[in-house]
Amino acid sequence: MTSNGLANGSAEYTVPLQINGQEVTTKNTLDVVNPATGKVQWRSAAASRGDAVKAVEAAQAAFPAWAKTKPSKRRDIFLKAADILQSRAEELGAYMVEETGSEPFFAAGFNVPTSVELLKDAAGRIVTIAGQAPVMGEEGKSAIVFKEPYGVVLGIAPWNAPYILGFRAIAYALAAGNTTVLKAPELSPRCFWAIGSVFKQAGLPDGCLNIIAYRPQDAAEITTELIEHPAVKKINFTGSTAVGSIVAATAGKNLKPILMELGGKASTIVLADADLESAAHSCTLGAFLHVCTAQPPSSPNTATDTSTTFQSGQVCMSTERILVHDSILPAFSTHLKTAISQIFGPSNPAPILVTAAGVSKNKNLLTDATSKGARILTGDPHAQESSDTRMRPIVIEGVKRDMDLYYAESFGPTVSLMAFSTEEEAIAIANDTEYGLSAAVFTENLAAGLRVAKQIESGAVHINSMTVHDEPNLPHGGAKKSGWGRFNGSYGLEEFLRCKTVTWRD
Repeated sequence: MTSNGLANGSAEYTVPLQINGQEVTTKNTLDVVNPATGKVQWRSAAASRGDAVKAVEAAQAAFPAWAKTKPSKRRDIFLKAADILQSRAEELGAYMVEETGSEPFFAAGFNVPTSVELLKDAAGRIVTIAGQAPVMGEEGKSAIVFKEPYGVVLGIAPWNAPYILGFRAIAYALAAGNTTVLKAPELSPRCFWAIGSVFKQAGLPDGCLNIIAYRPQDAAEITTELIEHPAVKKINFTGSTAVGSIVAATAGKNLKPILMELGGKASTIVLADADLESAAHSCTLGAFLHVCTAQPPSSPNTATDTSTTFQSGQVCMSTERILVHDSILPAFSTHLKTAISQIFGPSNPAPILVTAAGVSKNKNLLTDATSKGARILTGDPHAQESSDTRMRPIVIEGVKRDMDLYYAESFGPTVSLMAFSTEEEAIAIANDTEYGLSAAVFTENLAAGLRVAKQIESGAVHINSMTVHDEPNLPHGGAKKSGWGRFNGSYGLEEFLRCKTVTWRD
């Protein structure tokens, strides 16, 4: 693939599709807007139904040879891809900053290195794939249970952590011997082009990974075409619950398995014995950041280490509700306001959301809540920022069930502060949502933390750390309408393998 480097950073450049190892341009294109400037950064090729079918056919043709490729060979390609990805961190990080409005640290300093680790994790697991030889009940009979790849896997991943989520959508599937079609989001197609470029450079055979983007107005038709194609054997989707429901319905109608990680409404429970300063700091990060390098107050580097990555709560694991024991609520509120002021003070620019629609959504949720009696603790929802894609953090109190914000995922810089009197009440509020992706508990008593964690209906609960946490060796997924199945690690590898039982008479 010849398109690379930062030279192609003008609106005249068009990000190509990648089908069967070739870069493909198309008649139709879509504009890719830099959310920080509001200007067209470049354009992307936009696939037609015919292009989508070609991508699936290329994956189908590549499957027999890739499935038979020795594990050590697949491992070596993955390890080479990890090295190449690391060497191109600055280049890929720049694409992410320009397409998503992320801070440079979150792009080149976190997203890329975490993706490198993901590739290494997948590489190390390839040689561990093994079946079983169970003992048969009847004398003179034997059996082997083989683990086999499905075939063509369709991956659909979002823009907000494009390298982590994009690589995740295809890495474990490829590691297991499947071939893939990756649907790139229209907001960050060049980041996804880079994923294909890295694997191409590492020697992945043509057709094993095909990457396409398409216009929003074509999404329903082309996505349905992809899911219903006979060669597509499994789908994985990361995105909103609303769109996930449509994708799952289409997969279900075609009796195809699907792995899904969807929206969240994460609660952080602060028990009466918690370290309030540490809890407030973590709640601030969990609610308003993608990720950061800022140390908690107990760190010896607190005074100097304040590097953060703003992304305004645009992550599915973001803290949406902070539940605080009523005996410590006043003191905690003070610590929370202090933490927000230190990290998001007026001297720092307001965080960027990827589109103005996200800002409007959060302001509408706040308007509805305050009109019904909720109160703003800190922040100004009416503040005018330098662009319509910027918004500063808001903490709101008194949110009740009759307010839209109580149940809706804000996916932005808004968090609700609520009081509780008993553990049972806190758990009931935390579980009073259709979502169940992540949660957190703050306490100095591990037994209490574990007791509460076991009762929260969530895919993950983090004790004394923020709700935003994911790493390649830990299973990641949700409960309820936050999805089903698990990405990452051995769980993620097993998602893309199926069993075949073979028996014989001795």
